[in-house]
Amino acid sequence: MRLSRRAVVASTFTLLVGLSIAVPPVAAAAPAPAPAQPGLDRFLSQELSWGPCTDFARTDADRQTFADPKFDCTYLEVPLDYANPEGKTAKIAMLRQKALDPAARIGSLFTDPGGPGGSGVSFLPSIAGLIGNGEVAQKFDLIGFDPRGVGVSEPTIDCSNTAEIDADRADLDLDTSPEGVAQTEQEYKDFAQRCADRVGLDVLANVGTRDVARDLQIAHQVVGDEKLNYVGYSYGTHIGSEFAEQFPQSVRAMVLDGAVDPSLNPVESRLTQARGFQRAFDNFAKSCVGQAGCPLGTDVPGASKKLQDLLRPLINTPIPAEGGRTLSYNDAMTGVLTALYSQSLWGFLQEGLVQVTQGNGGNLLRLADAYYERAPDGSYSNLLEAFPVINCVDSDRLTDRSVALEISKESLEIAPFYDAGVGPSDALEQCSFWPVPPTSQPGPVEAPGLPTVLVVSSTGDPATPYEDGVSLARQMKARLLTVENDGHTVALQGANACADAAATRYLVDLTLPAQDTTCARQAASGGQPAPQAGG
Repeated sequence: MRLSRRAVVASTFTLLVGLSIAVPPVAAAAPAPAPAQPGLDRFLSQELSWGPCTDFARTDADRQTFADPKFDCTYLEVPLDYANPEGKTAKIAMLRQKALDPAARIGSLFTDPGGPGGSGVSFLPSIAGLIGNGEVAQKFDLIGFDPRGVGVSEPTIDCSNTAEIDADRADLDLDTSPEGVAQTEQEYKDFAQRCADRVGLDVLANVGTRDVARDLQIAHQVVGDEKLNYVGYSYGTHIGSEFAEQFPQSVRAMVLDGAVDPSLNPVESRLTQARGFQRAFDNFAKSCVGQAGCPLGTDVPGASKKLQDLLRPLINTPIPAEGGRTLSYNDAMTGVLTALYSQSLWGFLQEGLVQVTQGNGGNLLRLADAYYERAPDGSYSNLLEAFPVINCVDSDRLTDRSVALEISKESLEIAPFYDAGVGPSDALEQCSFWPVPPTSQPGPVEAPGLPTVLVVSSTGDPATPYEDGVSLARQMKARLLTVENDGHTVALQGANACADAAATRYLVDLTLPAQDTTCARQAASGGQPAPQAGG
């Protein structure tokens, strides 16, 4: 689950316990799938035309990866508005790696990387590479999909051009005076108007998670599966829990890793995430302060102030980075937050902070570019646009300035490492000015008839804190797998053998880990910014 842009740059955030063999999920007589909504017959009976993925590539990296003949692609047609299935349609992009052992094939396994706004089409080759040739790849067709409005699905959420995105990144939005707040809110209004003009209100009103779940209900049946097999990371867990709530009897297996807690209102969600990122920063600082030359000082309690002492000068004086670009304060903080998503990036972050002391913004700008999905040619994916558009139809509106100010104050107290020193703000949020109403409301998951599914939660996850996984597992009456891990998502990624084994056994055999199983920490390795599960 990503942070909103303002959350990133300002003061508010939108062992040995081994794996045990356990009994399969409890279920009485297998319930029948949920009845189809009237008017969907033509979508459920469609024939998919799988073929080369060349036209589905968004980037040079995609073009190179998608050229591998083991991947094939197609579009799934779905109603744009499920209340009017005879009206306009949308096309959902899907990329597939067929089961390596067709004779042992169980079905298809749908995956989502998170966001909202992350491309499952671009993600699938990465996660397939991490899964390798094991049982999951042997026995499932692996399918990544771009949720409606995202990536190469059509219609696409495209509210801003490259110049407008660059200008938005360059605008600090740190002025908390009434004039500064008014300017920030006007930018939100302008963005909402651009989206309405360029995308259309009918699309904006129908890109929420409610409708993504409905698309999945069509997708798994069209590929030939009576019930859904699904792995969702980060925001992808929200897709999963929404599907479970709407279609509990259509689930065979579901792994939800890096849980979004749908019972939290927007205020609770922001503060919970602030705690998670401060905890992750403190863990990073602990690894840094013990080393010679660490720019964060010699003790963890003082590291937040040291970070801001280092980065706040960039507010007025950006420093050079590669390619003739400069590192702003906003991009520096975005770079720090990006590295906190994975312990494998801590070494790169530490080197980047040392670079800043030398007047070089290279590493932090690379991290920020990775977060914003900026390509080497300067273009962007539509993640930056899809993220607020989807969030704004998935959540309540914040309209009370006193509440906005209180969130800002509490966030600064909870997470001082991203305190820019400009004080709290009572600015409302992008969604406060959104031109279409929300299609979902916060609330606990209610999914009677759902088989026992698997929730995976990492103890050091910054973006979707461990507590959120505990809460989601309780709401869904799911089995919780705790993983001692300083990163955002872990299952089926080669980072923890215990977590990978638990997810594999469950997906293949429907055998769950024992209650209260904890996977011990595994040694982390250093690395460069790279695609990773979760958003």
